[in-house]
Amino acid sequence: MKGLIGGRTASDMPGLDIAEQKSWQNYLTAALRMYAELNVRMLEKHELSLDDVRLLHILSNSANGTARMRDLAEAMPAPASRLSRQVRRLEGQGLVRRTASPDDRRGVIATITDKGRAMAEETTASYAREVRKNFIDRLSRSQIVAMESSCRQITTALKQRGLLADS
Repeated sequence: MKGLIGGRTASDMPGLDIAEQKSWQNYLTAALRMYAELNVRMLEKHELSLDDVRLLHILSNSANGTARMRDLAEAMPAPASRLSRQVRRLEGQGLVRRTASPDDRRGVIATITDKGRAMAEETTASYAREVRKNFIDRLSRSQIVAMESSCRQITTALKQRGLLADS
């Protein structure tokens, strides 16, 4: 039998009441399904993963179309080894170029190519259409504002605890 947590009905997740558990599970399910859906759409339309689309978007919006690999890893967020493989693959497709950092011989700079910029423009447009269709159009304006505020608050707390880098 489920007990009480501060006057609330406990769930089968210790420390969470039923409403908290349902809220978390619905958020997690929606986020994972949304990611999977967007990833499939980007692969079908552009033969690029959602992470590839995000990386090209970050580079195309950065100063001079460049970013240090370390900064990209923080912005994605992704382990350095996975990001390195991803950039190597995009480099093989002519979308990104890697060079040594002029300021630090150990550092590597990723630069978006002209072909990469064109692809970023194309993929960002279809990505935005998919976000609208699968996310924005399903929520009221007040729900969108509440979602943005809630997610920003969570992200800020994770950054303050050192669990996420600034991006």
